[in-house]
Amino acid sequence: MVLIRGAALLVGLLSLAATVWSGLEERGAALAFGLLVLVGELTRWSGSQVRETAPLGAAGALSYALLGEDAGRPSHHGALQVVAVVLTACLLGSVPHIARGRGSTLDHLARRILTVFFAAVCFQPLYGEGVFRGWVGPAYALLLLALLVLTALCGAVLAAVPAHCRTGWPFGPLLREELRGLLGIGSAVCATGAVMALAVAVVGLWALPLFSLPLLLTQLSFRRYAAVRATYRQTIASLARATEVAGYTPAGHARRVAALSRAVGRDLGLMEPELTVLEHAALMHDIGQLSLVDPVPAGATAGLP
Repeated sequence: MVLIRGAALLVGLLSLAATVWSGLEERGAALAFGLLVLVGELTRWSGSQVRETAPLGAAGALSYALLGEDAGRPSHHGALQVVAVVLTACLLGSVPHIARGRGSTLDHLARRILTVFFAAVCFQPLYGEGVFRGWVGPAYALLLLALLVLTALCGAVLAAVPAHCRTGWPFGPLLREELRGLLGIGSAVCATGAVMALAVAVVGLWALPLFSLPLLLTQLSFRRYAAVRATYRQTIASLARATEVAGYTPAGHARRVAALSRAVGRDLGLMEPELTVLEHAALMHDIGQLSLVDPVPAGATAGLP
């Protein structure tokens, strides 16, 4: 985790210093993409089982990293300027979240900087030398998608490593869980980033607000879905407490069993959906005691026939 943060800090400082020294190329495009990333970071949301907290910011950052032309005019910004613009927007957008104490901002920034740097380094130098300028049509679109897939894989590794260092859970299941999450919001981010880069190359910066709207609506829908899931879990937790309120089981028993079950499941390498089912089963494992006429002492049903 320290290595990832240190690498992100080094890349960020180098990018800012190089951009300040050489000046900002194509300020209109830099401002437009910076505002897009800033809006994405301001709408960033943190919650349980969230793979990408700022999908709009991620899509905007990746599209800027893979931007080759602006309305038919070749762009000349380099990889370091991409990182500098994205880093500045992320820092400004993180101020309200830091003030409210929301989420793990350092890990989020480190992952964003390194993934954007990876995408920009893979594309900008080669494009600047004219390697990709002969690629047109479907071939160019497939090239962008391939680079975005590689970037997404890099981001999955960067997300799994801090989680492994922070919790001590097995790295393999954590990485598989991150890769599985790419099939959801990750695919939408990659597709939007590629479409933005292609659209800006043809029609200019006016394409940014047009293609940002679907991702914003998707983020809103995901928030509502997460709220429904949270309500569902709260309902199960309330039912589990019924045995405690009625005096059939000790206070906090179901919650402790659920926490222990998730920990064991993590050590066994279970995926998140399996862990959720296991947690719900652990919370509800004593609900049948409500049908007993007389409570079992301390809720210990193991000795019953």
